Amino acid sequence: MNQKKNYQNLSGYSGFIKWGVILAVIALLAFNSFFTINEQEAAVVTTFGIASPVTESGLHFKIPFVQQVTKVDTTIKGFPIGYEPNTNNSIEDESLMITSDFNFVNVDFYIEYRVTDPVKALYASQNYEAILKTIAQSSIRAEIGSYPVDSVITTGKSEIQSNIREKINRHLETHDIGISLINITIQDAEPPTAEVVEAFMNVESAKQGAETAVNNANKYRNEQIPAAEAEVDQILKEAESTKEARINEAQGQAARFNEIYNEYKKYPLITKQRMFYEAMEELLPDLKVIIDGSDAGDITKILPIESIVGTTN
Repeated sequence: MNQKKNYQNLSGYSGFIKWGVILAVIALLAFNSFFTINEQEAAVVTTFGIASPVTESGLHFKIPFVQQVTKVDTTIKGFPIGYEPNTNNSIEDESLMITSDFNFVNVDFYIEYRVTDPVKALYASQNYEAILKTIAQSSIRAEIGSYPVDSVITTGKSEIQSNIREKINRHLETHDIGISLINITIQDAEPPTAEVVEAFMNVESAKQGAETAVNNANKYRNEQIPAAEAEVDQILKEAESTKEARINEAQGQAARFNEIYNEYKKYPLITKQRMFYEAMEELLPDLKVIIDGSDAGDITKILPIESIVGTTN
């Protein structure tokens, strides 16, 4: 009787354990059947050695114990070249370069990149960031070596950055390691010694002074040219007006002469007399007429005629 009871108890315990194991297996399978992808994140699902990307965020299903999931960060990352980011100290092995005019210069860069193909980023290389840094350093040195030191330090930074970006992108397309360059910027560019730095600052100050002088000269020219053009225009207008007046006067005199000549041909004597009277009428008002005579006793008398006829204005 007791043996039968013990047997029933053992059967109950084994059934409980059995169901417990089943539930644990089910829970384990359920736990390993789903995975979550956050924003700015991707995943690589490997099935029997075959990798496939999953880029949509949210909850996803996988076959437990068969498929393996590796998550990849797709946010924009960056690293410096030529300096320590924490201390900002220069790393001469990376920053010291030679220019086309055989001068040395320290140039610091900052690289920004992002994973665009998670499968290639995981399996095409062991360290894609190290590969990108090597490509960037090679492109930087090649580009800096084609510019004079003055352009590297002052005026050519934007063009140099653009050319380096193109070089790096071409290398990344060739290597195809699943990442893309977002941006590359020159953080700082300066000569390696204090004396050279001072010399370049003096040169830059001289350039700014020259630019200021040129700008002032252009300003003066822009102010004076309109005034000179206005004066020239005024002179031309006055000359044109004088020319028209002279032409009109000449034409009027010619017309009057022709009119008098036509009258002269008709009545020569009368026209001569009229012309004489008109000339005298024009000349006599401005003359002082004096009557001079002598009497029998040789006494000279001078008599201004205006004292007799009165002075007329």
